[in-house]
Amino acid sequence: MTTSVKALFFDVFGTLVDWRSGVARAAEAMLAPRGHALDWGAFADAWRAEYQPAMAEVRDGRIPFCKLDVLHRKNLDRVLPRFGVTLDEAAARELNLAWHRLDAWPDTAPGLVRLKRRFVLAPVSNGNISLMVALARRNGLPWDAILGSEVAGDFKPKPRVYLSACEALDLAPAECMMVAAHGNDLAAAAACGLRTAFVARPLEHGPGRETRPPAAADIVAASIEDLAAQLDA
Repeated sequence: MTTSVKALFFDVFGTLVDWRSGVARAAEAMLAPRGHALDWGAFADAWRAEYQPAMAEVRDGRIPFCKLDVLHRKNLDRVLPRFGVTLDEAAARELNLAWHRLDAWPDTAPGLVRLKRRFVLAPVSNGNISLMVALARRNGLPWDAILGSEVAGDFKPKPRVYLSACEALDLAPAECMMVAAHGNDLAAAAACGLRTAFVARPLEHGPGRETRPPAAADIVAASIEDLAAQLDA
């Protein structure tokens, strides 16, 4: 079933990088010296909780497409008052770069290096290109191309995001596999004709909040290195 796959497309936030710990760490570094003592994980969760509603405004046509960095910045303005925090513009811009400085899960880079021997690799993320470049340079992610929302001009799970990635590489959807830790992402990709691989990330949302694999994934893997093993890379 997967022998015809030539390219692997990757979700990034949660699947390849640990957004929750990274955002919590950056918030603490910025806000603790200013006298704030927050539940840093809760702050990260609250910021992330604005992610889908903000993108829905674009997907539904209520606002024009814009980079995820812009949405993250707007979402930060919504979240800060809930925690009793006020920041000047320079500090808020700096905190917004927390999303550019996330650490990859330990298996991510070595697994991608193995997979690159056999497949074309690209992120198909809702993150903008500069954000993807920053994360790749920080973590040694060996992309062949950077695809996703900014190329498509829309956000997942809209079909255009997945299909534009296939088109960019001159591949049929069946020759591409979407890799993600989120069932809705994989279901949307599968509906467009892509193959799918679920990678478990039990700590994405913190301890005790594991995401279960979707029933229809072509491959279920415990890590990116496990995925490489299953694909004989």
